[in-house]
Amino acid sequence: MVFLVMLVIAIGVVVLVMRAAAVQGGGPGGSDGRGGTRAPRPPRGPKPPQRFLAPDDDPDFLRELDRRTKRDDGTPSA
Repeated sequence: MVFLVMLVIAIGVVVLVMRAAAVQGGGPGGSDGRGGTRAPRPPRGPKPPQRFLAPDDDPDFLRELDRRTKRDDGTPSA
């Protein structure tokens, strides 16, 4: 009978210690939603394109190249 009482007390102490650790943010995974705070996650934005864009496929690059090759009067340079 004494063994059973000691077991119940030990389980109660363990539960109280686990709750106290979770509230203080020391538990695994941070807070369990019972008043603790968790570090905010960074916002997720659109992912950049994974495909490499070669200069001859880039419209901005081609536009700038065309602008550099033309003279002020609009005729192509030699």
